Amino acid sequence: MTFQYNDGGRADAGYKGKAGDCVARAIAIASGRPYKEVYDRLAAGTGSQPAGKVGKRAASANHGINVKRKWFKDLMAEWGFEWVATMTIGSGCKTHLTADELPAGRLVVSVSNHYTAMLDGVINDTYNPDRGGTRCVYGYWKLQG
Repeated sequence: MTFQYNDGGRADAGYKGKAGDCVARAIAIASGRPYKEVYDRLAAGTGSQPAGKVGKRAASANHGINVKRKWFKDLMAEWGFEWVATMTIGSGCKTHLTADELPAGRLVVSVSNHYTAMLDGVINDTYNPDRGGTRCVYGYWKLQG
């Protein structure tokens, strides 16, 4: 698997240190949108969510995004992405984070506890999450057009 270090423009946008912002980074990389724009839209969506069991979350994209929310799916569609599920409950792993098991194009890939970008078979991230080709893919958002 080919890997390319890419922070999605996080450092250039003035953000420092490590953060749980893999969703923002992956979308910025795959969409070509500025990191700050993606981060701000995700933060606004997170801040608009109803309070959960632990109370209302701050408007931040720094500590994870609930990617199952309608606002998130609507945003991805607005930005030209289409969801492709590769795994269902009880189906087991059918697709791995490898170039030969995923299509070419600009993808935001969902793996366990992480989102990563894949551009024409090359993982773009701050580290290589492929686990030697064994990392199971739950699904991916493919940029259309």
